[in-house]
Amino acid sequence: MASSMLHFFAISCNTYGLGMHGCGGRTKRMGFIESHGKCCGVTSRCKGYSDGSFFRRLDDGSTAPCAVASPSQLFLDSGIHLGEQYGENLVNGFGKPLHFPGERKAKRLSIAVDVDEVLGSFLSALNKFVARHYASNHKISEYYVYEFFRIWNCTRAEADIRVHEFFKSLQFRSGIDPIPGAQSTLLRLSTFCDLSIVTSRQNVIKEHTIEWIEKHYPGIFKEIQFGNHFALDGKSRPKSEICRSLGVQVLIDDNPMYALECAKVGIKVLLFDYQNSYPWSKDVAVVSHSMVTTVSSWEEVEQQLTLFTTVLE
Repeated sequence: MASSMLHFFAISCNTYGLGMHGCGGRTKRMGFIESHGKCCGVTSRCKGYSDGSFFRRLDDGSTAPCAVASPSQLFLDSGIHLGEQYGENLVNGFGKPLHFPGERKAKRLSIAVDVDEVLGSFLSALNKFVARHYASNHKISEYYVYEFFRIWNCTRAEADIRVHEFFKSLQFRSGIDPIPGAQSTLLRLSTFCDLSIVTSRQNVIKEHTIEWIEKHYPGIFKEIQFGNHFALDGKSRPKSEICRSLGVQVLIDDNPMYALECAKVGIKVLLFDYQNSYPWSKDVAVVSHSMVTTVSSWEEVEQQLTLFTTVLE
């Protein structure tokens, strides 16, 4: 009796398979073949043609066409999601293992991650910029609140203008370093969590933010959502609203204001205070909330999320 078989393969720097060598170990093309006939294995390699099409030779001697995604389909800013196109969810950009009948599927946590001070040291770079251009000299330890006008002794409008001037600078484009431990931890978390970015960053720096994420955290996040807070133009969206629309269960954020906002609508929050060095994160009223847990490193983030997953199971 004839059966239908689905062959999944990836074309990488290697001829086939999920290649993890060369080209940064990134899979360049992914595709599917569906053939009808006797159940059989695929025994020979893909053949590429000058028109960009690919065929897979089956062990009965026939060839089957396959759909091949272009490299741009693997990037967030392309607006194309390979998983949606083929009805498959992605993990680290490379797909997920097949599941078999009767197999118990582990529940995956939906996690939202902030950018500034959680993934990258934004304030450190900004502080150097305002010291150089506005003679506003402050130590990071002086930022008792993440509202810059209060620290710089200027109006909120003036502070917003200074921040937007920072966006145009080389310091912003190349001076924001990743938080230690974030990438390696997130790679491990991606095996049992669905990771998205929910940031208050403005729409005007969307493109650069996506480029920075792709450079330092490639293939980790399913999507990026911008709140457009403290912007000179456009509407803003509350983080709690964005998180609820994504079905987020846990938010990782350094800002107590956002932590409390999300905790009030039932979202667990890991309040990130890297090495206990963020003065603005130490809000007693927020830290004592039952839905908020303070963490001081990405190792602690991983420990907490592992505990949450155990509870779900």
